[in-house]
Amino acid sequence: MTVAPGAIGPKPLPMASQSRRQDAWWVEPLIVVIVLGSFGVYSLWAALQNAHYYVAPYLSPFYSPCLATNCAHVTLPLLGSWWNLSPAFLVLGIPLGFRATCYYYRKAYYRAFFWSPPACAIPDARKGYTGEIRFPFVLQNVHRYFFWLSVVVVLFLWWDALLAFRFPTGFGIGLGTLVLIANVALLSLYTFSCHSCRHLCGGALDTFNAAPARYRLWRFISRLNERHAAFAWVSLFGVALADLYVRLVSMGIIQDPRIVF
Repeated sequence: MTVAPGAIGPKPLPMASQSRRQDAWWVEPLIVVIVLGSFGVYSLWAALQNAHYYVAPYLSPFYSPCLATNCAHVTLPLLGSWWNLSPAFLVLGIPLGFRATCYYYRKAYYRAFFWSPPACAIPDARKGYTGEIRFPFVLQNVHRYFFWLSVVVVLFLWWDALLAFRFPTGFGIGLGTLVLIANVALLSLYTFSCHSCRHLCGGALDTFNAAPARYRLWRFISRLNERHAAFAWVSLFGVALADLYVRLVSMGIIQDPRIVF
C-alpha cells in the first residue's frame, strides 16, 4: 500500500479493489427481487381475474372493500354500477402504495432493483441513480397519507374477518376463518409498526411529561417498530396466501374444513 505525497496515512485503494467480501452478499438482494417481483406479478394477475375472490363467507383481501355493485360481495357500493372493471383495482393501489413507499421496503428494493447500494463495501453498479431527490422517487413522501388510507383498509379487513364466522347456515368457524384472521392480524402489526404511526404517536411532541398516555403508546409502537421488517415480509406472504386460499376454495380445488359448525 502506497502513501500519496503530502498525505497522512495510506492511500485509499481504487474502488474496484475495495470489494473484497468473500461471502455471498448478493443472496439477500436476489431474494428481494424474486419475492417482491413474484408478489407484484401475482397481485396483478389476481386483480385481472375478477373472479373466484369470494366464497361465502370469505372475501379475498385483494378485493376488500368491494366498492362497486359488480362485486361478487358488495361491501360498500360507493361507486354504483358504472365501474365495470375488476373491483380489485379500486383498492389494491392503497396497500401496494403503502408498501412501495415504506421506509424499510425502500431500502430493500433500492438495493435489490436499483443496485444502490448493493451491499456494504460493494460499489454501486449504476452511477445515474439519484435517490429520492428527483421525480418519481420524490413522491415517496406521500407514505404518511398511504398510512391513513391503509388503516381504513385494515378496518374493513377486520370486518371481513368477523363476517367469516357467519356461514349461510349460521355461526361457524372454518379454516378460512382462521386464515383471514391471521392475515389481518399480520397486516395490522405491519401497519401499526410503521415509522409514520410511531411519529404520529409521539414524534410531534417536545416533551412527554405532559402526555403520559401518548408516551406509553409511543413506547409500545416503538417496540413493534423494532420488528417492522419481519412484519413486512410475513404479512406480504400472509396476504398472498389468504387470497390464494379463498381462490382455491371458490374454484373447488380444495375444501374448506369446518372446525365449528
